[in-house]
Amino acid sequence: MTQFNRRGALGVLGAATALGLAAPAYATGRKITVGALRFTSHSGTFVAFERDYFAQAGLDVELKFFQAAQPMAVAIASGDVDYAITAISGGLVSLADKGAIKVIGGALSEENGIDGQKILVSDAAFRDGLTSPAALNGKQFGMTTAGSSFHYMGSKIAVSEGISMSFRALQKVGAIIGALKSGQIDAWSIVPHIAKPLAASGAVHIIGDVADYLPNYQVTTVFTSAKHAAQDRQMTNDYLAAYAQGVADYNAAMIAQDQGQGGVDAMVNLIHKYVYTDRTRAKAAPSIINGTMRLNEGAALNVTSVRDQLEWFQSRGLVDENIALTTLLDTSFVDTVGS
Repeated sequence: MTQFNRRGALGVLGAATALGLAAPAYATGRKITVGALRFTSHSGTFVAFERDYFAQAGLDVELKFFQAAQPMAVAIASGDVDYAITAISGGLVSLADKGAIKVIGGALSEENGIDGQKILVSDAAFRDGLTSPAALNGKQFGMTTAGSSFHYMGSKIAVSEGISMSFRALQKVGAIIGALKSGQIDAWSIVPHIAKPLAASGAVHIIGDVADYLPNYQVTTVFTSAKHAAQDRQMTNDYLAAYAQGVADYNAAMIAQDQGQGGVDAMVNLIHKYVYTDRTRAKAAPSIINGTMRLNEGAALNVTSVRDQLEWFQSRGLVDENIALTTLLDTSFVDTVGS
């Protein structure tokens, strides 16, 4: 667990101001648990933890890792986790409707010109002619659970192509990968650091990009308990400021490459402590680099995209049709895009 220190405090203060977030209070002793998945897209959290940005904000952080979005949302609602990053799901929306959680920022978005999530198909399906998203008609698409981001993406692709697909819930990402590689399901969509190595193995094939169907899609969001959003605003601002500093470092190293190859190498070394830990650094590095997608600077939130997701959940009967966007979101912490 990271311990508090004041090294770099002025740097975090300046970063918070520049990003439009409230300056950290630097009060010590605030222990929090932050939920994460072992994905490159969670690198903002890893950087903030490793470079002591959380500690400099007076937050004694413990990281808790999950294998899917829904359990993380439940952990926030129960108080076992204080802050986390995950895709919006039907379960997350339902917990917000019960007054348990609030989305307070944005984490990962699809962006033109930046590599994003890929549409994958099994080798068996590809050999049978499934070589473009238009050919997905009548095929089976993998997802963790009904109302997951995978369900949303697959449905949006189907609507855009004017086709019909069935969906198979497999609970965990690992199970989806196994089913896709063995041909038990036909298709799936996932971030590039998972998609590209799978495609390179020859077991699956990339046939399209999610961004072509969901431009500016707010893939993941930052969320917390309704209590923290309403009653612990200083701590929440401090968390977001530290997280945003981690995001800024990640984008500078991996997207802008401001520090050249040395900066990329240093960032890969940091991320490898959390992602692909079962591989050597040499084998993990290509996958980590392949997963480079821009994270939202300042944890800015695309409200238009979140609204579309909520309306999709409601149209499918996955959440109550009367849930208001304000029930899900607290937009008072970060800059927003759209309405």
